[in-house]
Amino acid sequence: MRVLLTAVNAKYIHSNPAVYDLQAYAARFGKKAELAEFTINQSRDEILRGIYLANPDVLCFSCYIWNISFVRELISDVKKILPETEIWAGGPEVSYNAGKFLEENPAVRGVMMGEGEQTFLELMQHYEDRDRSLGEIRGITFCTEEGEILSTGWREVMDLSEVPFPYENLADFEHRIIYYESSRGCPFQCSYCLSSVDKKLRFRDMKLVKRELMLFLEHKAAQVKFVDRTFNCRKEHAREIWRFIHENDNGITNFHFEIAADLLEKEDFEIFSHMRPGLIQLEIGVQSTNPDTLREIHRNMDFARVAEAVRNVQANRNIHQHLDLIAGLPMENYESFARSFQDVYALQPQQLQLGFLKVLKGSYMHEHTDEYRCLYSSREPYEVLSTRWLPYADILKLKSVEEMVEVYYNSGQFRASLLAAERGYENPFFLYEKLGKFYEKKSYDNISHNRIRRYEILLEFLSEEEPENVSEYRQILTYDAYARENLKSRPAFAAVEEHRDEIRAFYKWEEENRKYLPEYAQYDWKQLSKMTHMEYFTVPIPTLPMTYGQNNGYFLLFDFRCRDALTYNAQCTVVPADLTEQGV
Repeated sequence: MRVLLTAVNAKYIHSNPAVYDLQAYAARFGKKAELAEFTINQSRDEILRGIYLANPDVLCFSCYIWNISFVRELISDVKKILPETEIWAGGPEVSYNAGKFLEENPAVRGVMMGEGEQTFLELMQHYEDRDRSLGEIRGITFCTEEGEILSTGWREVMDLSEVPFPYENLADFEHRIIYYESSRGCPFQCSYCLSSVDKKLRFRDMKLVKRELMLFLEHKAAQVKFVDRTFNCRKEHAREIWRFIHENDNGITNFHFEIAADLLEKEDFEIFSHMRPGLIQLEIGVQSTNPDTLREIHRNMDFARVAEAVRNVQANRNIHQHLDLIAGLPMENYESFARSFQDVYALQPQQLQLGFLKVLKGSYMHEHTDEYRCLYSSREPYEVLSTRWLPYADILKLKSVEEMVEVYYNSGQFRASLLAAERGYENPFFLYEKLGKFYEKKSYDNISHNRIRRYEILLEFLSEEEPENVSEYRQILTYDAYARENLKSRPAFAAVEEHRDEIRAFYKWEEENRKYLPEYAQYDWKQLSKMTHMEYFTVPIPTLPMTYGQNNGYFLLFDFRCRDALTYNAQCTVVPADLTEQGV
């Protein structure tokens, strides 16, 4: 009996923890299931070929909003080439409307609803041992031989510590993100989220968690993402894990956590303050700062405490923070969203994710779409099209803002230029709105531009907005460009290089004195000039804490070997115009 657990992931770097958990749990009871992971970027023919050659007796698909249409089409074709194969589906995209899914997909025998480890084991026992009928298995909806659709109801949730560790062969995840859970369920009831449906919050035994985290650390995994819905909802649980990964830091592995920032306390900040830059990153779902919206979506959040927590974490410059907003929530119109944006943007996180409401089957939001006059796309990811408060025309404007934020803010490549440009806006939201309109006016949207071209377009936009400051912006854009990369050719927007002789003299002086680049002791001045970069400025750079540039020019020396752990920008050293001045 060949059973194949199949996942179709969004990207190769992703893995599907569900199929690994099912396989590991079944193996504990002597049942062998095979795994096949594909991506939606592969051709359907390639995936069909892989499934056909595996020739399973039972084929199980893991279904999510990013793959459900793809999987539906696959199922239809698989049944044609493997007519005797029994096909099952599981995952959140089919659990909450299992009967309807089976009606629309007659090639599927049944659906495993909700948490699947025990259900999958009993399903394997049904097919291998025939010691129980399908009707005796809790947690499934299935088609009988007579074509009737029956449901056995939802299964009680299990003890999370009974789920075996699914990553015994970590070599298979060499270049992939590892997803890990130390808890299931969520104590909160956010109306747009499926986690609120599962009211029973469970934690994995801490001894198991530490043993498993140590395996990741010993293997030097690149990134481990905790999929706990609100990781720090039990504070001591979170702190024990944070202390453990700090005490056992291998200097390489990064850990990602989704947290509620307003639950952080002094003890958490103390733990964070000692961590290596890059050891952890925090994702904080703000979603909105509109009090009416927060009440309507059943989200109990104190934004003042969130803001204080974010700033406390920022103070040590060692932790990447990713803050989220959701457009399309009830009670929030365009102007309200712009205010929410302003509130969150003021915190200057490393990433500001401007997302759009996904109306998920089984959620409170899905049940109240009529009340909210919420229209959403018929095809996954069921993204909002309009609400009582937000017409489609405003959604389109927000899409443009989202694209500009992603390109210019979240890339981290334009921080100084953006800080300078924001001076003319009480709310930076309208800078991105205007920039988006400029892209549309110039037909620059829907084109894949390289990084240097993005700088050129930004300068073109700023030249229209503030023609009197073009010279200043040229310098700041030049700083941003070189802070990220030792460019092989000088960008066209940079000022003409008028200080070559002084720069050459500096590198010759540095070869003798080794004051600014002591780590390059084995290189001569010509090699130094190629491995680093020096640029002359007459204006202050907004991201640098210095007073140079107010009344006199100065040089910046870019060291690309030393980079900021959070921004990835090269280390910059200010060198006065008198290149041999001592004591700087």
